[in-house]
Amino acid sequence: MRHLAEVLQGSLFCFVLVGSLSAQETTPDRSQGSGNGFELQQNYPNPFNPETTIPFTLSEDLFVDGRPVIVTIRIMNLLQQVIASPVALGHSMGGGAILVDLNYAQAGRYEAFWDGTDQSERHVASGIYFVQLTVNGLSRFRKMYVLK
Repeated sequence: MRHLAEVLQGSLFCFVLVGSLSAQETTPDRSQGSGNGFELQQNYPNPFNPETTIPFTLSEDLFVDGRPVIVTIRIMNLLQQVIASPVALGHSMGGGAILVDLNYAQAGRYEAFWDGTDQSERHVASGIYFVQLTVNGLSRFRKMYVLK
């Protein structure tokens, strides 16, 4: 009976956590909308196994002062633990640049690629994951589904 209570408590925690991130995902001002000059689109394919592409857009508004924009993408599990960082596709530093604090010099639509592995290069388990796009310190979240 105690084990059942622990499982139910863990399930409730995950439900509350997913609800919290989902609220961030669907709020127009804080989520995928371009209210702050950038947009995180849905990854494709979704669900995926084992790899996915994550598109995002940087608008002209971000570049009015002529300085580059700093972009980071992180993949997180349900506990909001960072498990991976995808690589940038088509970036000036090359196609394999890890997307952590990368400078972007102009507006446009960009993509990141995640091979479905964690930081130890092990394939992640089936389940819900979150992608976090951070641009100049502001973040957006989206859900992704790994299905094996």
